[in-house]
Amino acid sequence: MTKVILGGGLTGLSAAYYLLKRIPNQKVTLVESSHRLGGWIKSNVLDNEVIFEQGPRTIRPQGKPGANTLSLIDDLGLSSKITPILASHPAAQNRMIYVNGKLFTLPSGLFSLFKKQPPFSKSFIRYFAQDFFSPKKTVSDESIYDFACRRFGQEFADYLISALICGICAGNSKEISVKFLMKQFFEYEQRYGSVLKGVANNLFKRKENVELKGLALRAKKEKWSVYSFINGLETLPQSLENYIRRNNVDIQLNSRCNQLEMSDNGLILHFENGAHLKSDHLISSIPAESLAKLTERQHPHFSKLLTNIPSVSVCVVNLCYPGKLLTREGFGFLVPPKEQLPILGIIYDSCCFSRSNDTVLTVMMGGYWFEQFFGKNPEENVLLQTAKEQVKAILGIRQEPAQFKVNILHKCIPQYVVGHEDNLNGINRYINENKLPISLCGASFYGVGVNDVILSARNAVECL
Repeated sequence: MTKVILGGGLTGLSAAYYLLKRIPNQKVTLVESSHRLGGWIKSNVLDNEVIFEQGPRTIRPQGKPGANTLSLIDDLGLSSKITPILASHPAAQNRMIYVNGKLFTLPSGLFSLFKKQPPFSKSFIRYFAQDFFSPKKTVSDESIYDFACRRFGQEFADYLISALICGICAGNSKEISVKFLMKQFFEYEQRYGSVLKGVANNLFKRKENVELKGLALRAKKEKWSVYSFINGLETLPQSLENYIRRNNVDIQLNSRCNQLEMSDNGLILHFENGAHLKSDHLISSIPAESLAKLTERQHPHFSKLLTNIPSVSVCVVNLCYPGKLLTREGFGFLVPPKEQLPILGIIYDSCCFSRSNDTVLTVMMGGYWFEQFFGKNPEENVLLQTAKEQVKAILGIRQEPAQFKVNILHKCIPQYVVGHEDNLNGINRYINENKLPISLCGASFYGVGVNDVILSARNAVECL
């Protein structure tokens, strides 16, 4: 019987790819509610070759998830289309935060950890040393903000950790689980009493080796920091789409499912237009909140667990100004929530990937604070004006942009709030105990990054 994949974003496309690789003759149907595939990843190429990225724009090559993505890219024949940012590039060296009306560069190397760099009142090594004398607090989970405050101090949590959470998931560090970004550090404290003691005890233990080959080996040798593609990140989902179309995957666009009916023999997907689709197994890559609505009638407890994984909306404003206008090169900057500004940060696209003589910026706004600053249904001109005002105030760019694009990405980034891991265990336990013919993958469950969702799709397929 046909395997069905629900959701045609990067996760769903990856799941279809891995399913075809594992079972070449398997009948696969991919169901997508919108008119296109690729999800939040969209690269708008302008006439002057400038690229406006609507969603994610770069990928990190490090670790097992990074190596897995590079292997996928290798298999798709995209190696020649990659454009990397090396560790020596200003975009890798200069990552900034905006505090008290000024831009400050974050430490980027070993020696910089020993120097005091504003807005921090002491060197990073002194913050780390504070951990050694901080008492242990035995908890099953807590917010990453509270953990950072306890171990490294409030200043460290306010300026660094809170800003990083804004950049990674547009979230509030006072609600995000410490296990989202600092799980190993948290486990070190719980086991050894402090992070530094945990690091010392595990310094010489054998670590899991990731065998690097192909692109992953090249990335390590050339010291890639991050990378994208010549024509933008959408190259990846487009290539996956081309691959699964060539291999006869049945792709159903504009197909909005409104209920899942599950039984011992499989499941039935019911659609808004009255149609239905039978399958022996479903791989769901849609957001947890969306899946909750489809399962609420038959499995209310399962649905309730899924609703415990909320998402936030982000407004992305792309701006293109004629000429080179930035006074300092870098990847861009993040704004800690303490500053109470309507933006999360600004990415210097034209510094990261120089494709013309223009200055290209991406202003990220809203996230956890979207409704606080903009209400439920803000007008595009209000969002554009806010972005331009912040660019003017912070970067001193007073001229009008020659080109711009405003996108509101509704509920685009899941939030791993305190208790996420326990909730996820409860979700998987419910699936196993009730023998539900469903596998979960995607940003709602096993990581919000590009590498994470691709690896989660692979794992879901391999567990069938």
